[in-house]
Amino acid sequence: MKLAEVAAKQKKKFKATTDSKHNLPVAPNLLDRNFEASEADRVYCADITYIWTAEGWLYLAIVLDLFSRQIVGWAMSNRMKKDLVINSLRMAIWRRRPASGLIFHSDRGSQYCSKDFQKMLKKNDMLSSMSRKGDCWDNSVAESFFGSLKKERVFDVTYSTREEARRDIVDYIEMWYNSRRRHSYLGYLSPKEFEKMMARKKAA
Repeated sequence: MKLAEVAAKQKKKFKATTDSKHNLPVAPNLLDRNFEASEADRVYCADITYIWTAEGWLYLAIVLDLFSRQIVGWAMSNRMKKDLVINSLRMAIWRRRPASGLIFHSDRGSQYCSKDFQKMLKKNDMLSSMSRKGDCWDNSVAESFFGSLKKERVFDVTYSTREEARRDIVDYIEMWYNSRRRHSYLGYLSPKEFEKMMARKKAA
């Protein structure tokens, strides 16, 4: 391996992001693994992941539109508190202005079950949906995005600071994943290209 100048990949640090050991109310699984949406801003999936830096963990919360697989909201912080998911939803609402009745699907972590987050959903006429306990397949589309982010960008980089990681992740989401990365599910279009194409068809 030394002569060939190759090395084994190192085991990545692990950090749990779902704290389901709480007494907060849990929403039913309205989505029930139906990962298709007939139009934009009708079903969102959300989740939290972590990125290691020399300064410590950086947490990323995303909101993904199932129609186009576009990341419509995101937030990052060095703490995995309810404000992280609130800020990601706030961005999605500001960007998209979804109509009432949208299904918002997440895991049953304490951040998503918090009174403040649930209050925000109700204020915007969104229906809360949550995965079953310990079942990652119930939110597999969000998990798939995190897998792409880490394999295509994060795992090949050593971040010195959280700010360095933050800039790189924003670049990945906005400049690559949403704008240019082709998805087989979308007929090999990027999320933004897919939405533009569907908007043209609807207007025709």
